[in-house]
Amino acid sequence: MTPARVALGRVGPALPTRQVLQLALAHAKARDAVHAALDVERIESALRGLGLVVATAASAAPSRDVYLRRPDLGRRLSPAGRSELAAAAGAAADVALIVADGLSAAAVEAHVVPVVAALRPHLDRAGLTMAPVVIATQARVALGDEIGELLHARAALILVGERPGLSAPDSLGAYLTYAPRPGRSDAERNCVSNIRTGGLGYEEAARKLAWLLDEALRGGFSGVALKDDSSRRTIESRR
Repeated sequence: MTPARVALGRVGPALPTRQVLQLALAHAKARDAVHAALDVERIESALRGLGLVVATAASAAPSRDVYLRRPDLGRRLSPAGRSELAAAAGAAADVALIVADGLSAAAVEAHVVPVVAALRPHLDRAGLTMAPVVIATQARVALGDEIGELLHARAALILVGERPGLSAPDSLGAYLTYAPRPGRSDAERNCVSNIRTGGLGYEEAARKLAWLLDEALRGGFSGVALKDDSSRRTIESRR
């Protein structure tokens, strides 16, 4: 009834060989997910195929190795990335959507496009405008704050590869921040996590995210002050 590693059996004082090998495989998949590079061109092409305007940017971490050792560099843009996004910024928008590799490029490549495809109709029905979608590399969650501010967005929504576990190396997380700007704390964000096959489905994730976005923009806040009541109310029912 659960993918958790419980009641695995034993052979003498040890685990069965099959379980030892499965654990080693899961660990290898998690390590691969952390070190893999995001296929930016493929994601960009797929998002453009949805009719979206797409820009790219890199964090201040110059390589994957530095990114893993210096989380602080992944939380701010490189000078070139900042200049590129400042030039790409247009009129103010309701939502800045950021696609970030995070700690699992595999999660982004597997799930971002269907999540965005499921989310967009909700945003359109709610009348929410979107800034150019930004694909960010060597990125941490807080990078969305700087990007959202540069794009003059009322809220930032970053879809990011979550830290791999031993049961899911490809879990996608989504973090919402109202009035994004550098210095926002984690307490000022809402998170929808475990978006993947076998976890939270695309349509359900999109519905939750759309509801939270609409509620944040209506109330002027996000984070601990914003409670997820999406199971009882929809955007359409309140308009």
